[in-house]
Amino acid sequence: MIRVISLVRTVNTGRRSQHGLHALAHVVLLLVSVAVAWPFIWMITSALKTRDEVFRFPPSLWPAVPQWGNFPEAWFAAPFTRYFFNSVYTASAILVLQIAVAALAAYSFSFIRFPGRDFLFIVVLSTLMIPVVVTFIPSYVILARLGWLDSYKALIIPSGANVFGIFLFRQGFRQLPRELLDAARIDGAGHLRLLLRIVLPLNKPYIITFSVFTFVGYYNAYFWPLLVTDSPEMRLLTVGLTSFFIEAGAYGIEWPLMMAANSLAIAPLFILFVFAQRWYVQGVASIGLKG
Repeated sequence: MIRVISLVRTVNTGRRSQHGLHALAHVVLLLVSVAVAWPFIWMITSALKTRDEVFRFPPSLWPAVPQWGNFPEAWFAAPFTRYFFNSVYTASAILVLQIAVAALAAYSFSFIRFPGRDFLFIVVLSTLMIPVVVTFIPSYVILARLGWLDSYKALIIPSGANVFGIFLFRQGFRQLPRELLDAARIDGAGHLRLLLRIVLPLNKPYIITFSVFTFVGYYNAYFWPLLVTDSPEMRLLTVGLTSFFIEAGAYGIEWPLMMAANSLAIAPLFILFVFAQRWYVQGVASIGLKG
């Protein structure tokens, strides 16, 4: 009887300790979440303030009277509609190209046997060690000789392949059961049909994860678009924001308008992540399970 009571006490103590660790973990995650979200909260609330409220000390989180008119004023102060279209169009086109190239390459490295396949895959992966900045000058020279500067082709074509995408898709493709693919082959399915009807639909988390990474990355791209475009009609949103607030002299003065424009710029990314969150988490959690 004494041993049973001692065992029960030990179990209860272990449960209390486990609950305490869970509570501590939730507190830490909450603090980290607030720290990460705080700059965005401050940006949005600052977009609703007047200029005097932004520079007032001590600062206040919420304005006395929200200035909702700052958002349309900031948006129409420059051709931000054109900048927004350029960013979305460029990021979407690059995403489609990279998914197509990565899917075809990953399928070949996963299911098609040919001499030197593994060595070629290592060579492809080794290009990840090359800094992207190193490729800017030769890429610029090639685009200049082709006459593609200051065009959508200069923004899209050089980014049509992504080695990380090939690696990520290969990781997902290799987790599929071979029996499923063999059964489809017996039914007469070719490589393209296998890829489009079986392999890609069963790897939706990987595709969505890669889509979020790629779209966000190229939507926020700055240096390369600044390098290959000159005319205001070809500027992306990041370049347009910077050029407007610096060239127009609004930097350091019109902080509410700056915050409003930046809030509108990140809104599509926030919406994208909200809708893709479930598959995004699944894809990130699955990376590296099999190699």
